Amino acid sequence: MSKAVIAALQQRFPGDVADAYEGVGGDDVAFVSKARIAEVCRFLKEDPALRFDMAPYITAVDYLGVEPRFEVVYQLYSTIHNHRARLRVKVPSGDASVPTVTGVWRGADWFERYCWDMYGIEFPGHPDMRRLFMYDEFVGHPLRKDYPLRGRQPLVPEREVPDLYRGPGPVDRD
Repeated sequence: MSKAVIAALQQRFPGDVADAYEGVGGDDVAFVSKARIAEVCRFLKEDPALRFDMAPYITAVDYLGVEPRFEVVYQLYSTIHNHRARLRVKVPSGDASVPTVTGVWRGADWFERYCWDMYGIEFPGHPDMRRLFMYDEFVGHPLRKDYPLRGRQPLVPEREVPDLYRGPGPVDRD
């Protein structure tokens, strides 16, 4: 089925969907221009013949020493038609940003935050672009291949956390 998906994408978005191939596990894969990724994803979700209603995984890859340096990879799934496809978006290091797809799949929120936190790829239009795993004061993006392996990060001072228990006092367990 995914060959039909890639063919539909190439017909609908000529010039923006290219270099299709069969990936490991039988998924068909296509490269999509980063400027049109949100539009391509919306088409994949809303077209009745395709209905990709899930983006179960979005991640990034760092190809240090190659330009474009990064890729954002979208693994898509249709629960209705039981087919999968993978989209890859090349991202140059000088402009490490890709339009958000949170307007298509709300669940993309956390995956895009992961890509920002770990790789430094921004997603303009994202509703809550902030770190997901690292603390706010953390410097850098630890999954970049040029991140120093023995780098030291400043320790964060303990923050005051209000007590959530507002009962009459400690519980006697005797």
